[in-house]
Amino acid sequence: MAVLLSTPVLYIATVSIWGVSWFAIRFQLGVVPPELSIVYRFGMAAVIMVVFCLWRGESMRFSPRDHFFIALQGIFLFSTNYLVFYWASATLTSGLIAVIFSTIVFMNMLNAAIFFGQKTTQAVIVGAGLGLVGIVLIFWPELAQLSRDRGALVGLGLSFLGTFMASLGNMASVRNQKQAISVLQSNAYGMLYGTVFLLVYVFWADVELTYDERWPYSVSLVFLSLFATVLGFGAYLTLLGRIGPDRAAYATVLFPVVALSVSTLFEGYEWSVPAGLGVALVLLGNALIIRKTV
Repeated sequence: MAVLLSTPVLYIATVSIWGVSWFAIRFQLGVVPPELSIVYRFGMAAVIMVVFCLWRGESMRFSPRDHFFIALQGIFLFSTNYLVFYWASATLTSGLIAVIFSTIVFMNMLNAAIFFGQKTTQAVIVGAGLGLVGIVLIFWPELAQLSRDRGALVGLGLSFLGTFMASLGNMASVRNQKQAISVLQSNAYGMLYGTVFLLVYVFWADVELTYDERWPYSVSLVFLSLFATVLGFGAYLTLLGRIGPDRAAYATVLFPVVALSVSTLFEGYEWSVPAGLGVALVLLGNALIIRKTV
């Protein structure tokens, strides 16, 4: 159980799992509409989570108000944000979307201050700033191309929208944990709500119901459902409640670095001096942010 693991282990698990998930998502594209792949992913994860909670004897009864906030967590964190990111990917590369998603660090700081009156330390702000500068250096070639493509501005706006949705989902999770609703329970119901919400959209939009029977699709789907969703979100949201939305969100700055390492091994990514400097800044920012929490 994530709640029994130490903070460093949770942090490393989140960064590692989500860093690899960027590579796994590549095998989800092509045959199955993205909306349907998201339904498959979170639907499978929801079943695993619900069955696990029932097996453990966890209480699954909550007030209507609690269900409302769990549903918000599911809709903003487990469905609509992913749909918006897939729309953005039509005009932006995954690397550039990763850069934009890293701004969730600052969105979480702002939203935590608005909804919970949480103050952020100077070290966290400086560390987050260094990390974002590092990410910009790593993905500078993609950022430079953005100015040449006006159509990419739509994708840029969608990416920021998806990131803001994810931040609101983070806030809903913080609220649920403050109400003594465990990550296991809120994720189980949240993923279920998110899946149902997106399934309604699939039927409304008349998305073709299909499945890619090739083994890479199925293997990547199992990985994304079990590891990136059940374990990844379990670790991250537990971290969120333990060290706060600002520090936990820094994992989103680190996992693109892991993704680049995977890309180096399997896709022939070639490192540059700016990219190396960017990684150094990301690691320095990481040290500043988590030094008092681990």
